[in-house]
Amino acid sequence: MRAARSTSECSWSATIAPVNLDDFDYQLPEQLIAQFPRPSRRDARLLRVDAGDVSFRDLVIGDFPSLLRPGDVLVMNDTRVIPARLFAHKTTGGAVEILIERVLTTQRALAHVRASKAPREGAILSIDGGGQLFVAGRQDDLFILECTADGDLESLMARSGHVPLPPYIDRADESSDLERYQTVYAHVPGAVAAPTAGLHFDQAMLDDIAASGVDLAHLTLHVGSATFRPIRGPLHQHVMHAEQIRLDEDVCRKINHARRSGGRVVAVGTTVARALESAAQHGLPLAPYEGETRLFIRPGFDFQVVDALLTNFHLPRSTLLMLVSTFAGHARVLAAYAHAVAKQYRFFSYGDAMWLERPTAFSDHLHPVANAHGN
Repeated sequence: MRAARSTSECSWSATIAPVNLDDFDYQLPEQLIAQFPRPSRRDARLLRVDAGDVSFRDLVIGDFPSLLRPGDVLVMNDTRVIPARLFAHKTTGGAVEILIERVLTTQRALAHVRASKAPREGAILSIDGGGQLFVAGRQDDLFILECTADGDLESLMARSGHVPLPPYIDRADESSDLERYQTVYAHVPGAVAAPTAGLHFDQAMLDDIAASGVDLAHLTLHVGSATFRPIRGPLHQHVMHAEQIRLDEDVCRKINHARRSGGRVVAVGTTVARALESAAQHGLPLAPYEGETRLFIRPGFDFQVVDALLTNFHLPRSTLLMLVSTFAGHARVLAAYAHAVAKQYRFFSYGDAMWLERPTAFSDHLHPVANAHGN
């Protein structure tokens, strides 16, 4: 498997045209932020955004298979959300909230730690529910935490961890979140946020899609907590958080076959789109790939692999909204968001979805004529 070099070093990154972050803002009534999943995964609504003129169709997720064609390949992210939120106390009695960002070894992790006063190196954090973590040091704004004695992180999180619901879900996690904040095909533990476009599928729908002549394929991108953070500074200063990705021989073979035979590559979610386009930075046809990506997809980027995208609605002023706007056109996507607000769609992780196709050509004031490679 080909090792990944940092995509932040790829030649296209220096040629991205400047854009105004305010162009990726929109007004969202608070009541449209979904706090709970719908009763059934299939109950979500689906906004179809046509690739031609700016026009929309209000569908439901049950209509999604009809948007696919025999010969397409549907690519999904099989990462599994870990119970990464822990509550603890310092030896002084002060309360601490821990969010595991990345598991490094069976006993060591990088984590966000929130407390009235940041714990010092060498501090012991006693986990509510049992177990202890030792503060071994810092790495930028993250803490390096280690299990004490003979403990291991998997057992500690299984015993005392909570589902790391996004910050805009204003409630404590419940037992039902253990299932619903997880795709039915989640397989590889490591994410602290769900690849939410995949939450709408049940196994019966996936079986029907496969039976219709559409190939199903999986890759892994472990979603980090920074996926929820809006961009706060100038775009040229924004550094994407690193996420681990892996594409094996099977997904590469299916994608390359679809591209050769005229089928479309359909990405389930922005995490899949980002993983595929990261791998494509190292050449086509796709080859097995494993490593970190910091790929920042914004106007000027030239998509090489993804033809269609199923995605939930994203936060204002976020890198994910910028990605979908780059994919389908800024004006088209912002008009779709305005339509979704007017039609009372549900937003964000437990919300509804939209279907986007990559236009063969479009005019958009934020999409310069020169592509992201400077050609």
